[in-house]
Amino acid sequence: MKREYFSHAAKDARRHSQETTAERCIVLIDARYLAWLAHPAVAGSSQASVNRIGLADFLTDLLLQSGLEVNLKRIYWYAEVHNSLDVEGQIVRKVFPHDVDGGVSLLQTMGQDLRKLADNKACEHVLLATDDERFFSAIDDAQLTGMSVHILADDAARNMSSLHQTDPGWGRLLSQADRRIVVQSKVLADFLLGANKKEVNSAPEDPEMIRESMTEVIVSWWDDEPEDKREELRDELHVNRGIPQEVDRQLLLRMRHRLTRALTLHEKKMLREIFRAVAFGTLSIEANQSADALSAMPVIEEPL
Repeated sequence: MKREYFSHAAKDARRHSQETTAERCIVLIDARYLAWLAHPAVAGSSQASVNRIGLADFLTDLLLQSGLEVNLKRIYWYAEVHNSLDVEGQIVRKVFPHDVDGGVSLLQTMGQDLRKLADNKACEHVLLATDDERFFSAIDDAQLTGMSVHILADDAARNMSSLHQTDPGWGRLLSQADRRIVVQSKVLADFLLGANKKEVNSAPEDPEMIRESMTEVIVSWWDDEPEDKREELRDELHVNRGIPQEVDRQLLLRMRHRLTRALTLHEKKMLREIFRAVAFGTLSIEANQSADALSAMPVIEEPL
């Protein structure tokens, strides 16, 4: 991988390149359903109190884990209660409470938006967060225009044969999805309640602890790879200073989940150096140098 120098112009050019090459994705979220997915921690909370800051990055990671590298353009949030939180790239739609109309206003509003996106070819992918089987026809119509429609689901979606027996309507809707994007309830709950749990002035993280976490993640990943794949990676590392882009992406994603935040520029650099040390078996020699380098450098935030 070519070494990158993160000037403002370089970052703008890189982001523009990513936006023009990656397929576009728009997300339509039923806030009531999303809270249900994260039960029981969030289900009883007000829809207005959940954390929507960083939601785009969270969903982008989920899509990436499912093999979809997309440019998430916008999120539409359909809620029964007023939400004053103003987040860039997110549009809030007010719908009637489910107890009042049985979800009809949600069905009409979200269904109309899905049709407009499909008719105008506004994006190549849509991620739906809903369990209302009445969306089946709207999804089918959108797919017939060439759009890929994916549905956010819980672990039950991993066993579709069982789901078809226990909840046929939900199973039928999930079967219509191009991909089922599975999220664990606890992971989702931790994210949605994260804004209420985090302290504004948290203590600085120990660079040595960060290095140890990186080492654990990288060694675990390396040990899971077959020997022939490891040999190929060593050969490539002998030729190139950087590590393969796909490997880099996987490790950054794993560390993002471990730290529950994006890595800084210097942390990314250290992660790549530790990976080379693990691959070449020189980890014990380079470990202290990496830790000293990180602690001596100023913290500069750089998004994944």
